[in-house]
Amino acid sequence: MTDHVSTHQAEEDARNEDILIYLNGRIVPKRDAMVSVYDSGFMLGDGVWEGLRLYDGRWAFLEEHLDRLFEAAKAIDLDIGMDREGVKQALFDTQAANAMQSDAHARLMVTRGVKARPFQHPALSRSGPTMAIIMEHSRPRLPRPIRLATVPHMRGLPMTQDPKLNSHSKLNCILACIAAEKAGADEALMLDVHGFVNTTNACNFFIVRKDEVWTSTGDYCMNGITRQKVIDVCRANGIPVFERNFSLVDAYSADEAFLTGTFGAQTPVGQIDGRTIGTGELGPMTERIRALYKALVAAGR
Repeated sequence: MTDHVSTHQAEEDARNEDILIYLNGRIVPKRDAMVSVYDSGFMLGDGVWEGLRLYDGRWAFLEEHLDRLFEAAKAIDLDIGMDREGVKQALFDTQAANAMQSDAHARLMVTRGVKARPFQHPALSRSGPTMAIIMEHSRPRLPRPIRLATVPHMRGLPMTQDPKLNSHSKLNCILACIAAEKAGADEALMLDVHGFVNTTNACNFFIVRKDEVWTSTGDYCMNGITRQKVIDVCRANGIPVFERNFSLVDAYSADEAFLTGTFGAQTPVGQIDGRTIGTGELGPMTERIRALYKALVAAGR
């Protein structure tokens, strides 16, 4: 399709050509930020990451993001190599080096480090970990609501690759995104192992039906911080919100649908599998939740 859009679509910003990147304790120009071909992340996708957003000098929900980072690292038995305060300081130092105050996005990545030989056993990662922070000037730009296509790729069971992990191994989601693009959509709507609506390849998914907000049970989706904040603001403001199983039939007939993520916050969905959702534009409930979320960010909670 000629007018493809993305949930991570941003305005072009020439300053990003000259950003400075944190890499293993040093802050270096973008052109010098390189890792070894033997790095576990490059070779095997062996690592975890966090995406963070800077609003008015403050990293939104920083403590929750650090909780998730350290929990994920523990789950894959990865020693980050520094404590929580050390990670914060690396983030703050990178921010200061780039003189960023707002409308910035950071991707904080940790891998198991450089391997002695090109094979998978974690004991071969003898030099590490590798930690990098890419920080860009980034203002979301969405010319129209997102179009989704349901794909055969699923968010799987925890004993395969737990979908709650923000791991570097994203091939399943990439294949889902490719399938959606082949179908003429922007992003993939993925079902869970029981056939219920789950999430997209990059974001959490919500629908609005008769002034109620629905999202998946959370059993098979990414552990979204923005997802939880939307649930929190709904509960705090008397908006009925449910984590439940629902089908494509429910989604197709929804009054509104939207996606949540650190980058785009709340992104409206206009179509699912060629069916217009509501008016096909940003709906009143999504607009209300967006305002409540912005207030929560401003309050620093």
